[in-house]
Amino acid sequence: MSAADRFIERVDEAVTSRPATVVAVFLLVSVVALGGVGAITSSAGADQFTEDLPEQEALDDIEEDFETAIAGDATSAQLIIEDDNVLSRTALARILETQDRLESRSTLRIASTTSHANAVGAQLDPSAETPGEQRVAVEEATPPELRDAIEAADEGGAVGAQVSAEYNPTAQRAGFAIVGISYDLPGDATTARVTELQTRSVAVVDGVPGNEAGENAILFGDGILSSEINALLSDTAIIVFPAALALILGFLLLAYRDPIDMGLGLSALVMAVLWTFGFMGYAGVPFSDALITVFPLLLAVGIDFGIHIINRYREERLTGTGIATSMRTTTDQLLIAFLLVTITTVFSFAANLGSPFQPNQDFGIVAAAGMVFTLLVFGIYLPAAKVLVDRWRERLPIPEFGSTPLGSGGSALNRVLHVGVDLSRIAPVVVVAVILIGAAAGGAYGTGVDTEFSEEAFFPDEERLERYAALPEPFAPTQYTFLSILSIFQEEFEQDFVGSVTLYIDQSVRDDDSLELIDRTTRNPPDTFETTDNWRADSTSIVTVIQDRADSDPEFRRTVEANDRLGNGVPDRNVDDVYDELLAMGDETNARGYLAADRGSARIDYTVKPGVDDAQAVADVRALAERTPLEAVPTGTFVVNQAVIDVLLESAVDSLILAFVLTATFLMLSYRYLEGKAVYGFLNLIPVLATVGLLVGTMRLLDIPLTPINAPILSVSIGLGVDYTVHFVHRFVDEYKEGAAIEDALEVTIAGTGGALTGSMLTTVTGLGVLWLAVIPLIQDFGALLALGVFYAYLCSILLVPSLVVVWDRYGSRIGLGLEALSEEEPGVDGS
Repeated sequence: MSAADRFIERVDEAVTSRPATVVAVFLLVSVVALGGVGAITSSAGADQFTEDLPEQEALDDIEEDFETAIAGDATSAQLIIEDDNVLSRTALARILETQDRLESRSTLRIASTTSHANAVGAQLDPSAETPGEQRVAVEEATPPELRDAIEAADEGGAVGAQVSAEYNPTAQRAGFAIVGISYDLPGDATTARVTELQTRSVAVVDGVPGNEAGENAILFGDGILSSEINALLSDTAIIVFPAALALILGFLLLAYRDPIDMGLGLSALVMAVLWTFGFMGYAGVPFSDALITVFPLLLAVGIDFGIHIINRYREERLTGTGIATSMRTTTDQLLIAFLLVTITTVFSFAANLGSPFQPNQDFGIVAAAGMVFTLLVFGIYLPAAKVLVDRWRERLPIPEFGSTPLGSGGSALNRVLHVGVDLSRIAPVVVVAVILIGAAAGGAYGTGVDTEFSEEAFFPDEERLERYAALPEPFAPTQYTFLSILSIFQEEFEQDFVGSVTLYIDQSVRDDDSLELIDRTTRNPPDTFETTDNWRADSTSIVTVIQDRADSDPEFRRTVEANDRLGNGVPDRNVDDVYDELLAMGDETNARGYLAADRGSARIDYTVKPGVDDAQAVADVRALAERTPLEAVPTGTFVVNQAVIDVLLESAVDSLILAFVLTATFLMLSYRYLEGKAVYGFLNLIPVLATVGLLVGTMRLLDIPLTPINAPILSVSIGLGVDYTVHFVHRFVDEYKEGAAIEDALEVTIAGTGGALTGSMLTTVTGLGVLWLAVIPLIQDFGALLALGVFYAYLCSILLVPSLVVVWDRYGSRIGLGLEALSEEEPGVDGS
């Protein structure tokens, strides 16, 4: 007896002889799993995918070493004020009152606030140092005094820089203003701490008369952004899970047609998911955007296993055999199929462990563990619970409900399912050719699928949020400010969050030629960069800071000229002395924004032309980094995003190849061991490849880009495809080796397994497709792809496999690779 046979025999014995004990053990483990659920933490947003990238490390160094950050300081925030006119007396007083209340709350740890209203108040009363004192000056000023103060503040540049682009200096009118808020926190302050302070600041802003937080007074910072991304996960779960549950319940009732059997199936589903959640908590794996998709996957496989168990058991019961014998026959046949499906699906999930992204690695770990739990629960617990319940049914007056297998007899479903078998008799070669050519064409077309990564991709569009806002509580989503802020910056301040790329100079800049080398990187700029009148790149660096200061300060200009041997305005000797004099002039030079405190690094910011493709701008700054003699690393927001995209595409393809190789090797070795025919493993793989090709082609056709969230779909589609083809092929092999003709074996397979596959497909596609209701667009796309993957896998199993079997037997026999029936003496059948 083989090891597989011994394992199945032990399961048979436990399930049929001690079902109550088996159920009790599984319930006890479930109680233990509950302890891990409470330990789950969460992690969300784009930062999960940028760790350990050289471009991100350079960006982090800039955030730490320079006073002017590329993406803004994590411990600062911006308050956007909207009014009919933010330069009116009422608006100025409201803004200063808001600043005064924020600075007065010591628990908020606000170091300072700045706005155009400060400058106006200071013009009215130079002795007024606090926002409260400046508010009094604004309220007491006469109209002419106020107008003169605004004009004077504007001449100093303090108004135009902090109000919206439509600002009219003559009319002294603008609709939006920015209030800068700086928190007194260490650079290593936790995100949770920043989020807490910024959230509490929102409440203070909302308490000022005239302010409506989130409407005409929107506070935004990294802490708020982090909390909103986490809220997206909660809102998605609140909307998706109830909808998925309702739809799944409906289709399960249709599949089982028996409330007791459906209850058993649901208990198994809950148990598998509970064990997986518990594993996450005990293993310390945070719940993230990527892991939302694990649970619909587990539901998909669990529903499939459950329907197969009940359906196969009902087939045996219809023949008149007893409970124990029927369940033994069921588990004898299905446990091997479940093992094959589980191991191959684990391979497809575990292939993501090679991903450079931690969330995708977590996805691989959790999904693989969840698959093992699903096998145990549906392979052991469900059969035991079914035996236990049916024995109670025999002793108690419990009425019979639907107990016939799906797709049996002369039902309409049975007739539909026979299409694949009928086609295998009429034109099997045509069926195989059409499907495989279509899949190959889809795969080739899909190689042009787009890739996408940005923080904005995690947020829904405003129209979708408005539709969801009409839902009753608790389904109405959180009020998100990110989209409003993005829209305001782009439309009112004519700013984008990206528009520049940066070279991080990771070497000492104290040598005499350092500034010359930095200046040289601005010559002969690529077409994607903005240029100045002298055809240099429009850039900002310590060189431009020195030159700007020299233009405005005669004394410093003499220092520069004394140390500029080439006469081009760039010091090329005694650069340390030049730095010392520049830094001694104070923060107004902005030198610390482009020169590290230890002078061990510097940065150069290049302005990118509007409308330039991000990928091209990134390619140009990378080429610039390669040709400069400086140790330079390209970085910046969309440089990091492009780096993620590059790694994403490579890792997705690598995971797909790894999943396929592992799955192919395992299936062929398994069928060689179990049935003496490795070719059955090969026949399993062809429909899987067709599924992948069709899915990739559909991604491009529907304009669904490849993202960090749906990147696992390529390797996961291997597991989804195998789930369906293994059930079909394994049942066919069992029927065929009994000596039946191929046509008869296909008839029995389609009548029995085909119905279970259909019920599983309908329930799973519905359960996964409901992810389209998710608030997060990336989750929507992944749900659609998962549902399509299951549907394609089902179609390939029902339509392609019967014709494939016939074609292989017809033409494989000519080279000795036909599907002739196996005898009991062939290797592997009896373990010899």
